[in-house]
Amino acid sequence: MLFDWAAQPFFTVVTTFVFGPYFVARLTEDPVAAQAMWSNMATVSSIVIALLSPVLGAIADQSGPRKPWIACFAVVKIASLAMLWFAAPGSALVWPVTFMILASIAAEFSIVFNDSMMPRLVPASEVGRVSNTAWGLGYLGGMVVLIFVVGFLAADPKTGVTILGMAPLFGLDPALGEDARITGPLAAGWYLLFILPMFFFTPDAKRGEPMKKAVLSGVRELSATLSELVTRRKTILRFLIARMLYQDGVNGLLILGGAFAAGMFGWATLEIGLFGILINVVAIFSCLAAGHLDRLSGSKTVVILSLVLLLIATLGIISTAPGYILFGLVPLSPVDTGGVFATSAEKVYLLFGALIGMAFGPVQASSRSYLSRSVHPDEAGRYFGIYALSGRATSFMATLSFSLVTYASGSARLGMAMLILFLLAGLVLLIGTRYPAVERPEER
Repeated sequence: MLFDWAAQPFFTVVTTFVFGPYFVARLTEDPVAAQAMWSNMATVSSIVIALLSPVLGAIADQSGPRKPWIACFAVVKIASLAMLWFAAPGSALVWPVTFMILASIAAEFSIVFNDSMMPRLVPASEVGRVSNTAWGLGYLGGMVVLIFVVGFLAADPKTGVTILGMAPLFGLDPALGEDARITGPLAAGWYLLFILPMFFFTPDAKRGEPMKKAVLSGVRELSATLSELVTRRKTILRFLIARMLYQDGVNGLLILGGAFAAGMFGWATLEIGLFGILINVVAIFSCLAAGHLDRLSGSKTVVILSLVLLLIATLGIISTAPGYILFGLVPLSPVDTGGVFATSAEKVYLLFGALIGMAFGPVQASSRSYLSRSVHPDEAGRYFGIYALSGRATSFMATLSFSLVTYASGSARLGMAMLILFLLAGLVLLIGTRYPAVERPEER
């Protein structure tokens, strides 16, 4: 569980709510081009993750221990995040994009190995509860870091003080984006500190084959697993395809949602941070509730309900603009009342953000428990590698669709609308998929 606590601040304060919006709104003077560049970063990362995750998972099953892999990727992630400090306004975009790609790849590969440990550690009856609780603990960790950033580091560039009315700690200058740039080193240090309990106290798999032999065996095992999915385990294949589609939409919301708000409303680090705190508070309690619902009604029920909420939220987000909601059917007062979230449209956007907070944790945690209940511990590495593939194989399509539509139309709103297609397609396919995804004897 502490692995999720350690890993989440990268996604919360760097990718989604602070550094990502800073990259879009303040690193350059062209927010539309910056949004597309940020989307391209996610596309490249997703392609690499999709290609290599199944291979690494299969190798892990043959070599045995997962911790050495997690340690290697931790070094890459921590070093890359530390380098984000140098992404000052006006600097070339290529370097922060490169370090974000490396950090994203290392983070996702670490998750593959962490997730594949779970079937050995947790009884099948408790997988859903533990997975959702861990995910909620991750959001709590992300929120703690986000609150620290908003309260003590992020200042209004005009006044130079934080929301608590104090000067930023460490003498950070918001005019130079230092309050956003510090999130890279901060997330790196948090990750380094809190992954240590997993290394010290969590049992690992026994050592298997030597690495060279494990690589060859792993590649062969992966090929056999893919063949097995097509011929004998079609229910798991159907689930993985459904998850591939709806996870594309989820990834798109996580990567682009904060940047979209920053571009539309001109939100700075303070507003984005408060928005992120709202979402994370809702996410923590929704994950705890979803853990109990998962145990009572199953992972499939949780995933379906979450997808419905995400569809409503995404439709609401793209239909909202300064002055109206629902594509203009409902006008809103454009008057700026002062302070944060000063317009009616911004307040409505917060409500849709709360819906995302209710859904995007449980949809991922219960998807993880869905698969964990469907495979044997000895095959968890290769199947969670393919699971990572299903979450990333076409995730570049969501961000690529956003980029292409945004470039062609000049409207990030139309780009965000593409996410609805992925969420809806995954939901439709999942509804017809048996749970758990275990073949009946007569179907083998």
